[in-house]
Amino acid sequence: MHENGLIKVGEADMSAGKSVGRNAIVTGGASGIGLAIARRLAHDGANVGVFDLDADAAEAAAAQIRADGGSALAVGVDVAHRDQIDQGMDKVRAAFGPIGILVNNAGREGFQPFLDITEDTWNHLLQVNLTGTFHCCQAALPDMIAARWGRIVNISSSSTHGGQPFMTHYVASKSGVVGLTKSLALEFGPKGVTVNTIPPGFIDTPMTRRNEAKGLLGGTVDHHASLTPVRRAGLPEDIANATAFLVSDEAGYITGQIIGVNGGRNT
Repeated sequence: MHENGLIKVGEADMSAGKSVGRNAIVTGGASGIGLAIARRLAHDGANVGVFDLDADAAEAAAAQIRADGGSALAVGVDVAHRDQIDQGMDKVRAAFGPIGILVNNAGREGFQPFLDITEDTWNHLLQVNLTGTFHCCQAALPDMIAARWGRIVNISSSSTHGGQPFMTHYVASKSGVVGLTKSLALEFGPKGVTVNTIPPGFIDTPMTRRNEAKGLLGGTVDHHASLTPVRRAGLPEDIANATAFLVSDEAGYITGQIIGVNGGRNT
């Protein structure tokens, strides 16, 4: 266990998992938050399809999950393309069976002055972050409806709370994910499916560190941690822990909710 009390893969008895026998897909599952989620769900007993634009990274992630005693399948998928999503989900179904858990984590960030954002840049970012989430939900929901049980968790962004300069296209796309989440929750709750969104706060990931090096964070990681009420940056495992609860049977009465995991930065 981390010194801050977060669960690490391999530390708990697999029999205690809450997703035993469920079939899950995690998009953007080869690194950062997505990898932590994929590892946690596999640790909890789910069969995990690791979707990622980088097929080699997805295979490395799935191989590590299998080495840790979990069940995982790597699938190279660009969520900007519906045909790749459909083909990827069919591979997961062929390997494991119907899909019961979907975590939409794949996303593209953007740092540009608003007047410099081109139509192509705007469209591509929305295609990945928002339309990709739409397509994944639409492709997975029939399995959940048939089973009268399903869990969808959409990873949005804490920037939707108050906006963010130079990230207009990103914030707009993630705000759309919040609206999509709420609408799906209302439509599919009667069919046994819950849909929630986690907007991560300031999370220490490889991408965050790259942006720190580029001077895009408005300060260092340590600086932002000092401004957070719990006085640390978040870890990918923080998001994974919340996701693991939301996809469990115990969370069956929670749907359409924005579950902030941000150390108190947004309340």
